Amino acid sequence: MSEERMYNVGLISHSGAGKTSLAESMLYFSGATSRLGSVDQRNSILDYDPEERARQVSINAAVAPVQWKGHRINAFDCPGYFDFVGEVRAALRAADVALIAVEGVSGVEVGTELVWGYADEFKMPRAVFVNKLDRENANFYRVLEQVEEYFPERIAPLQLPIGQESNFSGIVDLLQMKAYRFEDKGEPREIDIPEDMADEVEQYREQLLDAVVERDDELLMMYLEGEEIDAEVIAGALKGAIADQDLVPLLCGSAMTGVGVASLMDAIIDYFPAPGDLPALRGLDPETEEELERPADADQPFSAFVFKTMADPYVGRLSLFRVLSGKVQSDSKILNSSQGIQEQLGQLFTPRGNEQVPIEEAVAGEIVAVPKLQATITGDTLCSIDAPIQYPQIEFPDPVYQVAVQPESRGDEEKISTGLRRLAEEDATFRVERNSETNEQILYGMGELHISVVLDRLKRKFGVSVITSPPRIAYRETIRREATARYRHKKQSGGRGQFGEVQIRVEPLQRGEEFEFVDEIFGGSVPNQFIPAVEKGVRESMAEGPVASYPVTQVKVALYDGGYHPVDSSEMAFKVAGSMAFKQAFMEADPILLEPVMDVSVRVPEEYMGDVIGDLNRKRGKILGMEPEGRSQIIKAKVPAAEMSRYAIDLRSITQARGTYTTAFSSYEAVPQEVVQGIIDRAKRDEVE
Repeated sequence: MSEERMYNVGLISHSGAGKTSLAESMLYFSGATSRLGSVDQRNSILDYDPEERARQVSINAAVAPVQWKGHRINAFDCPGYFDFVGEVRAALRAADVALIAVEGVSGVEVGTELVWGYADEFKMPRAVFVNKLDRENANFYRVLEQVEEYFPERIAPLQLPIGQESNFSGIVDLLQMKAYRFEDKGEPREIDIPEDMADEVEQYREQLLDAVVERDDELLMMYLEGEEIDAEVIAGALKGAIADQDLVPLLCGSAMTGVGVASLMDAIIDYFPAPGDLPALRGLDPETEEELERPADADQPFSAFVFKTMADPYVGRLSLFRVLSGKVQSDSKILNSSQGIQEQLGQLFTPRGNEQVPIEEAVAGEIVAVPKLQATITGDTLCSIDAPIQYPQIEFPDPVYQVAVQPESRGDEEKISTGLRRLAEEDATFRVERNSETNEQILYGMGELHISVVLDRLKRKFGVSVITSPPRIAYRETIRREATARYRHKKQSGGRGQFGEVQIRVEPLQRGEEFEFVDEIFGGSVPNQFIPAVEKGVRESMAEGPVASYPVTQVKVALYDGGYHPVDSSEMAFKVAGSMAFKQAFMEADPILLEPVMDVSVRVPEEYMGDVIGDLNRKRGKILGMEPEGRSQIIKAKVPAAEMSRYAIDLRSITQARGTYTTAFSSYEAVPQEVVQGIIDRAKRDEVE
């Protein structure tokens, strides 16, 4: 038996294409498990989380370690829903090859396009597995045409199916020119290539060989001259073509029946690149920022990348990392170069779903779990203390969906805050913030399902529940013209009274200027020691504006006259006078409400562009322009934040989940008059509540 090699394969696809079933089949048919886990029966080894079993969808990226013919395959079962894209991106950083599952009935779907784009972004070799070919209306050749149509890469089948739908029973290996029928437990039995497939076998074998040999002039000449080329040479050339991303092979099978699963695992160890077959990884010296290389070799200095963190209220933090170079032992001291601190490793484990198998040493290419690291988080680099290196962080998308939360029960605030903070540690696409203006706790996620899962975990893991609501919008108040006001505060109730009189002028400031207070007093009509009290009164009134109790902005206030009493005047009297005079002047100065407006960038297939633009217009959006990007269009717009609270849901509905978007704060703009009264009424209701 040859020396063990490792293959790290990311299983990605549109939701429902059968990634989890495929990974479960690999575990079962390789002998790693004694039963075939099922998503439908809620006994999947990889979909172990209660939220996954309840919803019957993958939420977490789980690792399926498989021993096959003396080699190790680490298959990363990734979620298919866009809400959990953070898990996909994290797992792909730990994988070497992307295996894209495509359903034999539905073919290329929205998620197929998205995950193909992730593989492009990560510059990953990839292959396609056409799954569920035993289903009614499944058609391998239709899927092949779709893949060739949608994606520009060179596509070539490595296998062809024998039979279709309920008669699908085997595959033809086009490189080895062998056919296999799959018996019980997915075991292949070699058979003759069916005579009625001779023409298509010859056609697609020629297509495969053309793609393989054209990379090598010597092989190409031998092939064109009809010379016999050794099978091992062809296999090596195919492996190089996949590693260099010159070729995307198509494989086929059915994860549920086991047809083709063994052949898939054969193809992985025969043709997919192992870590050592790929270019050395590059990082930086954390002190000098000099670029360094680390080949995936056990003799190199140890380095690893933390791609996932799991939080548990009892066990604490569990960190999953990929060993990129060198080797590491349990109970050793290492450097976290991202944080600049040393960490003590405890017992190392190999993860399998939610199971942890203890190991004493891990070498380059292995996937490892370790509990209770003190400061290490997702994206950190771990390395040898004597040979520091730091790898680039994972780039996660910004969350686009938000809700406000408040405790369901009094006294749970601290437990909720702790729980949400711990959940944010394990999910880089989930964020928690306290909005100081609206005094709300805001949760940010990738969509409604994402937030729902987070809140279910909060209840299950930390025993607390929350009530959700749309976040309040942080409106502002300002003025459009100049106005003046005079206010005298006079109070006599026995003993020393209160007296303060001010005359102020308010005028609008330019956009971007918050507040300016000007002292224009001449002749001492307001003594110097009371002028700060006037400003303080104005500022306090600005915190809750006169129109709807929103903060005031873009206002200049000039104190130009007033009066005082030598005995009864005080700082408090002038503070009250300043506050009341400001409110009077403000209401005379054509007050308006301002609302936050967002820069919105929407990426949609061209056929949905009209519907998306129409929806943005209905949301009071202003379309700035469009630009093409591949098969899609990028729509640029400015849209009020008040109209964007459910846009993640709306866009998915309009585009059948093909649209994505990003937002960023742009500016504050005047609220249209027809919308103002509704905002004032809501503000008054909130104040009463």
